[in-house]
Amino acid sequence: MPPCTLPNILSNPQILKKVSLREWDRLLPWARRVGVVAKFYTYLEQQDQLDRIPAQVQPHLEAATIIAAEHERRIRWECNRVQRALFDLPEFDFPVILLKGAAYVMARLPCAHGRLVSDVDIMVPKANLKTIEAILQKHGWETVKNSDYDQQYYRQWMHELPPMRHRLRGTILDVHHTILPETSRLKPGPALLIAAARPVPNTPFHVFCPADMVLHSAAHAFQEELNNPLRDLLDLHELLTCFDQHEPDFWETLLQRARQLNLGRPLFYALRYTQRILNTPVPESVTQALKNVRPIWPILPIMDQLIDQAALAEHPRRTGPATARWLLYIRSHWLRMPPLLLARHLGYKAWLRWRPASS
Repeated sequence: MPPCTLPNILSNPQILKKVSLREWDRLLPWARRVGVVAKFYTYLEQQDQLDRIPAQVQPHLEAATIIAAEHERRIRWECNRVQRALFDLPEFDFPVILLKGAAYVMARLPCAHGRLVSDVDIMVPKANLKTIEAILQKHGWETVKNSDYDQQYYRQWMHELPPMRHRLRGTILDVHHTILPETSRLKPGPALLIAAARPVPNTPFHVFCPADMVLHSAAHAFQEELNNPLRDLLDLHELLTCFDQHEPDFWETLLQRARQLNLGRPLFYALRYTQRILNTPVPESVTQALKNVRPIWPILPIMDQLIDQAALAEHPRRTGPATARWLLYIRSHWLRMPPLLLARHLGYKAWLRWRPASS
């Protein structure tokens, strides 16, 4: 049997029914930190193997499943509330695209089962931002970031409005107009993403087509902050596995869309590390086709070390994993902003941290 590590179990759930109580004692805290305990219940339930795990462990999995189900219920309710706000518009004639967790839930994708979702993300054409912001404010959402700097940061440089919180429910809604910051080195065309989006039945929403959904997840992980590396890679693993089975010509379309959207490098990283860490099956022809976007030496060996440290760490606060996460955080900002703007932004953030201590 492969070693009882979290990545091995996520890539091969059959291991779960053979895990000893001592191993569960080590595995559960690790899985809880990553946010995937409910996934264990889902895997075991699908295999009809729930009775094969120790009785002491079952309540932990059941509790995590209840929490995940509540997350899904809240996401569906928040999407319903956004839908209600949209229908209050005199002229609602623009696409509203659900992103990430909300998209997985509303499109009923397998990766939504047992997944924790913290907020709702939507995307609309940039020309409709003022309209959508005004109607959301009318229905109870309020801007969270109100300083002059934060307003400029989001509205001038980023790919979204400042986060909005509902004044009664406290839920967070992020309104995007593209998938990467305006200042990012990569600039996938939002019009291409919108044109290929698919409607969600019985709702006013759309979701990205399967290839674009994978590319967005890859861009989010490897161009922005890799906050939860193993969970982000699991999303990609489950999306790739699902679409490989159910979408005709998926891999060919994925490569084509990566070229069109200039997202070949994030896709290279996504496929490399899902294969490396979760044994995701990827056709050799796809791997060969991405050789032209492979990073040069020594960037790739460094990335391998950082991702391995960050994603495989059972104890993320130890020096190695913590340093790897910090370096990946710096990398994400380097890719997100040009040097002068980055220096200004990091200087401002440092001043904010220093100011309370000096007052």
